[in-house]
Amino acid sequence: MAGKKNVLLITVDQWAGEYLGCAGNQEILTPSLDELARYGIRYTNAVSTTPVCIPARRELMLGVTSKTHGDRVFCENLKMPENIPTMAQIFRDNGYQAVAVGKLHVFPQRDRIGFDDVILHEEGRHKAGMTQDNYERFLARNGCAGEEMAHGMCNNNYFYRPFHLDETLTPANWTTRQMCETILRKDPSRPAFWYLSYAAPHPPLTPPKEYLDMYEGVEFSQPIEGEWTKREPECLPFGYQYYKNLYSWFERKQRKDIAKKAYYATCTYIDHQIRLVIGTLREQGLLEDTVILFTADHGEMLGTHGLFGKFLMYENSVKIPFILSPTADSGMVCNRTDDRIVELRDVMPTLLDLAGVEIPDWVEGVSLAGDAQREYSYGELWEDDRATRMIRTKEWKLIYYPTGNIRQLFHLKEDPLECKDLAEDPAYSQILESLTHTLRSHFYGSDLKLIEENKLKGLPQKKYDFAASLQDGNKLFQGRDMLLQRGIR
Repeated sequence: MAGKKNVLLITVDQWAGEYLGCAGNQEILTPSLDELARYGIRYTNAVSTTPVCIPARRELMLGVTSKTHGDRVFCENLKMPENIPTMAQIFRDNGYQAVAVGKLHVFPQRDRIGFDDVILHEEGRHKAGMTQDNYERFLARNGCAGEEMAHGMCNNNYFYRPFHLDETLTPANWTTRQMCETILRKDPSRPAFWYLSYAAPHPPLTPPKEYLDMYEGVEFSQPIEGEWTKREPECLPFGYQYYKNLYSWFERKQRKDIAKKAYYATCTYIDHQIRLVIGTLREQGLLEDTVILFTADHGEMLGTHGLFGKFLMYENSVKIPFILSPTADSGMVCNRTDDRIVELRDVMPTLLDLAGVEIPDWVEGVSLAGDAQREYSYGELWEDDRATRMIRTKEWKLIYYPTGNIRQLFHLKEDPLECKDLAEDPAYSQILESLTHTLRSHFYGSDLKLIEENKLKGLPQKKYDFAASLQDGNKLFQGRDMLLQRGIR
């Protein structure tokens, strides 16, 4: 085991690739991650191909696409495939200790999915008989039983307030301390795989007051809204209308500003927490022999095109931070950016490769320690009226909405903010059809019904109707804000 490296995989929830100082964002404060990027490699075209928590995390842990792992619809009751070992299991099979701390988001919730131990924070979700996660038990032992959501903020909205308990009781601080303790307890005779999974900056937005104060008085830039968003509602994709309606409260500038302030403050708080983990590695003499990777399950729109959250295939939803810090003897050149198209399925082979562990032949991702290039990324999410599909190259992006049979084409090289939809411009018809051909080649299952005579036929267009949504039992809408707000337990 002497030649094997330790591995620290750090994930955050709902953090877009552009929300980093090192990515050119001059409003956000991320000094720790900027430093990690300076001494490592930042991948500027990293994407989440199924931009919602559960499918993205399955891809991360299994090294395969949603077609293989079986979930492109956010199936909360789907177990990990029995025939595909997880990244944690592969590390353990090769003599590693494997411990996860924080959010796992699997079913059943206490499934260790190959880890020796999981110290769990499930954000207040209780399923399949689980009544408390480890964070909730920690609060109870400290005299705050049932108060994990007593700040009154919903975990799917962008109102905010400072955290209501002492900072040592925040989920992020607890997660950090648990990981530091896990590092301190490492078996010196074996290498370790540590998975540090923060639930933030996914709402609820409740950073300590000191972090909100850092952004006091900042004049934030307003979110970009593309030209195409000004079309008549009947011409806009149903999925876009649907998600825009969920956060209509944030249409005013002041409300957008408070959302950005709280979100950025939460990011900065996580950034500072990561410093403690790296400091613990250093003081234990482990830092030089530890591969570190920081990434997210998906992005966050934060007002761009009038949207919040994730789910759709626009850049702030699918493009994620991806910073790799290999060990000095890896042979990888650091202090640079890499513009290769990277997906979450690449995490597993990359970390196994850099740790000196053989990559299983069924893994569909590629190791970034090599020079493999992919031409494009295919994305898919949902199978209902909100369904969306994507082909993304370095230069172009095709977004397809089956409902309405709507295609959007963006020239990312010239229009990285996706302001101008070129799908109806005859000058780009050849590019549009070429990307559409590639898109169709990935269809399977229910998507095959969207094709007729080798052309996209899609489904009839729908206009989003709020009143009708309340009548037809639209459960996702009813699971937002007040109707998903948790109380005192």
